[in-house]
Amino acid sequence: MGAVLRVLINAAALWVAVQLLEGFNYDFDGDGWVGFLVIAVLLGVLNAVVKPFIRVLALPAVVLTLGLFLLVVNAAVLALTVWMSEALGLALTSDGFGWTFLAALIVSLVSWALETFLGQG
Repeated sequence: MGAVLRVLINAAALWVAVQLLEGFNYDFDGDGWVGFLVIAVLLGVLNAVVKPFIRVLALPAVVLTLGLFLLVVNAAVLALTVWMSEALGLALTSDGFGWTFLAALIVSLVSWALETFLGQG
């Protein structure tokens, strides 16, 4: 899958999560869409670089929960994305891990749906 398409899918999935959840926010007036696309790139980089290491470390928990712990891994990567975006001065915020967990569920589902629809999955 092309890198640009992956960034756009990440951005669309994050946008849906921001629109649906009141505790997961992005200030479009501040950085605009460019900042939002930077966050989508950041999420893609963290998914490619950090997520494999977390999955290996979490393997015993993943096996014990029959894969359900992967939802927590996705939420942890999204929480890291939120933390890094705040450190970079971007406007993505979350009111807690619960909101981040729900946002990770939405991002995963929307990404999967878009990849399937576009024939990339």
